[in-house]
Amino acid sequence: MARPDEIIQRAKKAALEFKKLDQKQTDEIVRAVYLAAMNDRVHLARMAAEETSLGIWQHKVIKNVIASQLVYEHIKNQKTVGIISEDSASGIIEMARPLGPILALIPVINPTSTTIFKILIAMKTRNPLIISSNTVAKNCVGETSRVCYEAAINAGAPEHCIQWLTKPNLMTTKELMSHPGLALILATGTGDLVKASYSSGTPTIGVGAGNVPVYIGASADIPFAVRTILMSKTFDNGSICASEQAIVVKKGIAEKVIEEFKKQKAYFLSLEEITKIGGIAYDKERGIMATAVVGQSVQRISEMADIQVPQDTKVLIAKLDKVSRDCPLSAEILSPILAFYVEEDFEKAIERCAEITRFGGIGHTAVIYSNNPERIEYFSNALDVARILVNTPSTQGALGGMFNTLPPSFTLSCGSGGKNSTTDNISTRSLLNIHRICRRRTNERWISIDQNKYLDETFTGQQLEREYHKNT
Repeated sequence: MARPDEIIQRAKKAALEFKKLDQKQTDEIVRAVYLAAMNDRVHLARMAAEETSLGIWQHKVIKNVIASQLVYEHIKNQKTVGIISEDSASGIIEMARPLGPILALIPVINPTSTTIFKILIAMKTRNPLIISSNTVAKNCVGETSRVCYEAAINAGAPEHCIQWLTKPNLMTTKELMSHPGLALILATGTGDLVKASYSSGTPTIGVGAGNVPVYIGASADIPFAVRTILMSKTFDNGSICASEQAIVVKKGIAEKVIEEFKKQKAYFLSLEEITKIGGIAYDKERGIMATAVVGQSVQRISEMADIQVPQDTKVLIAKLDKVSRDCPLSAEILSPILAFYVEEDFEKAIERCAEITRFGGIGHTAVIYSNNPERIEYFSNALDVARILVNTPSTQGALGGMFNTLPPSFTLSCGSGGKNSTTDNISTRSLLNIHRICRRRTNERWISIDQNKYLDETFTGQQLEREYHKNT
C-alpha cells in the first residue's frame, strides 16, 4: 500500500486533470460509475453482509440502489462545471470549481452503499477521492471502489481519481487527515473518528449520532404508524443511524398502540428481559451501544441475552420511564430494539422526545405520526433536529429520495447541535468551491449622501436614515 504522501500526490495530479473536463465529459463519467454500481449491486451487498456479519444482504441491495440510482437521478442534471448560475437582476454569476483531493471515511454499517454514494458525488464535482474504510469492511469497500474506478477510467476519468486503502489502519488514516495537500474530509463513521477528523486541521463535513424519537399522536392512523415503524426499524436490522430508537405516546392511546405492535409481531420485554438485553446492547463504560448487537437479528440478540421470544418476532420493545446511562435501552441502539414511553399528556410526551434527542441524538432526526397541523408545528419547534419527518418511516425518510424530496444521501449532517457545520443531507453542493463574478452596480442612495456626515457625531441614526432615503 502506498504511503500517504504518495497517495496525496497521485490525487493532486488527478485533480489537475479533472479540471480539464467539461460538463459533458464529467456527466459521462458519473453515468458510467452509476451503471457499474447498479450492475454489481447484488454482488456487493452479499460481500458486505458476509464480511461484516451485519444486517440483511437483500436490504443492502436496496441501499446500493438508493446510493446509485436515486443519487444519480438527483444529481445527473446539476451543473457542476464552469458557470452554474447567472442572475441578471443582481449581476452575479456563480462558477463552480472542484475542491481538490477528498478523504472519504466509510462506516462498517453501510460500507458499499456509502462508498458508491461518495464516489458519485465526488466524480460529479471532479474531486479525486481517497477511501478509508473500517478494517472489518475493507474487502467489500475495496471491491466497490475497484468496480467504480474501472468504470470511471473507461469513461475518461483521470488516473487515480479514486484510490482506496487496501490495508486501512488508524495511523495511515490520521496521516492522510492532517496532510496539507488534502482539501476536505467527508467523515461518516464512529464518533471518535469524526472527532479526529475535526481536530486534524483539515476542513471536515461530519455526521452525528441519531437517537431518533417517534411520537404517535391521537390523530394518527395507529395501524399505519406501527406498520411503517416496523418496516423502517427492521430494514437491514436497524443498522442505519436514522432508524427509530424510541416510541412515545400519550397515556390515552397507549394500550391501542401496544396492542397494535403486538398484533404486528413486536415483542414487549419483561423487566428481567430488559435488564438482560440492556446488559449486552450497551457498553456502560464507554457510554455507547455495544458493537456486538449492531445490525443483528432479533433471534441472534435474544440468544446472546439468553431469553426466549417467538420465532416470528420483528422487534424487541422495552417499556421505560427514564432516559439516562442507567437505562441502557434509552440510548441509540442500531438493531431491532425500541424503547417505549407512556406520558400523561401531549406536552410531556414532546418533552420526552426532546430529552431522547439530547441523550445522544441532537441535530439528527425525529418523527411524528399525526394529522393535526398544530401538533406537528409544536413538535417541530420543540425538537433540535435537522429532519422532522411526518407520517414517514425514519430510515428511508431521512436518507431521502423515496418518501420525500430530501437529497438522497448517506452522509446526514446534524448542524451545530451535533457539532457539524451544516444540517444538510450532504450532496454535490458541499463538494464545490462556488466563485462569484460580481458586476458593478451603483447604490444611488449611498452615492447621493455626503458620507462625511457619518463621521459627524451630532448626526443621529434617524437623521442619517432620512438622508439615505430622501431620494426615493
